[in-house]
Amino acid sequence: MVSARDVDTTTAANKQQQATCLAPNPGKATILALGHAFPQQLVMQDYVVEGFMRNTNCKDPELKEKLTRLCKTTTVKTRYVVMSDEILKSYPELAQEGLPTMKQRLDISNKAVTQMATEASLACIKAWGGDLSAITHLVYVSSSEARFPGGDLHLARALGLSPDVRRVMLAFTGCSGGVAGLRVAKGLAESCPGARVLLATSETTVAGFRPPSPDRPYDLVGVALFGDGAGAAVVGTDPTDQERPLFELYSALQRFLPDTEKTIDGRLTEEGIKFQLGRELPHIIEAHVESFCQKLIKEHPAAAAAEGDHGEQLTYDKMFWAVHPGGPAILTKMEGRLGLDGGKLRASRSALRDFGNASSNTIVYVLENMVEESRQRTEAPEPEPEPEGGQECEWGLILAFGPGITFEGILARNLQARLGAN
Repeated sequence: MVSARDVDTTTAANKQQQATCLAPNPGKATILALGHAFPQQLVMQDYVVEGFMRNTNCKDPELKEKLTRLCKTTTVKTRYVVMSDEILKSYPELAQEGLPTMKQRLDISNKAVTQMATEASLACIKAWGGDLSAITHLVYVSSSEARFPGGDLHLARALGLSPDVRRVMLAFTGCSGGVAGLRVAKGLAESCPGARVLLATSETTVAGFRPPSPDRPYDLVGVALFGDGAGAAVVGTDPTDQERPLFELYSALQRFLPDTEKTIDGRLTEEGIKFQLGRELPHIIEAHVESFCQKLIKEHPAAAAAEGDHGEQLTYDKMFWAVHPGGPAILTKMEGRLGLDGGKLRASRSALRDFGNASSNTIVYVLENMVEESRQRTEAPEPEPEPEGGQECEWGLILAFGPGITFEGILARNLQARLGAN
């Protein structure tokens, strides 16, 4: 497996002039570099329906029509997946209903997630410019494997990290896992001065691949929406002169919504993972997202002056929004509830278009999109009119929603934002 994008957005951002970058607060965790990796199999959304129906030998016209409709409404254009014709030739039982295939699926998944996480981590380390020997902590996130020792140890060994590296693994956190990983990395970095924390996320949909059935119409949502890949970040406080921080992770928050645990439901069975998304998910997120965001915004330094009406308060239109794109309906509901113009979620919609919902990885791709946008602004020979919602903002929120339903959020600063842009 190799990375499909040749442009290293983090390295490009590091070449920006120091004068255009904002300084991080002492002792606060910062993202020092980002990286990604994808499997070789590129799937064009226009060909998903025919390929999936052929591979699963499904001839049901109603299921085909439903999948065709879903593939159009997801707004996804391309995705990367581990599953391939070669795998199905070696394991034809994966495309048959009712066979015990969990062992085969885990054999494929365990190898794939380690390889992708290794490649993403190495790309991130290269962009950072430091040495693997300087990594003191490893945070590994995956909902795509089940083994022990866990993937954190397999990744540490593959990278050649020190046996003394302190490891944490977050398993089965789903789509909120990437931001959860940043929250954990932030805590480790801030509690251990001088620490450099490597966060790696890696996901594949192999465990959930199975033939469609009229009894499980929700399976088709995954076929139309989800992708595979890996992401990585180096997190640390008090950057050196050789490091170029991208984002400051100012404050983090986690919240679960009582009595919603069945809305995102996944269970390991002998046939693989049985996964179900409730139709009410976008509505639940819409109903609770503003109170969650408001609690995070209260952590902003200016909030302490709110009662005296001193200082400029954060407002939604003066913030950036790095949101995990669980699906187009979730993004649209957020825009409506918070009154965001369409451009505010451009980085999220672009990640969804290019990679689908890649679970915990996707927030890394969203942040990379933001870094690339900042780089393009800086390198532009003359200022161009800002697109809708395109004004750079120093402060913003990094958000994701996962099983629980769990909300993960970080109040952050975009340190690549140009001075005076917000």
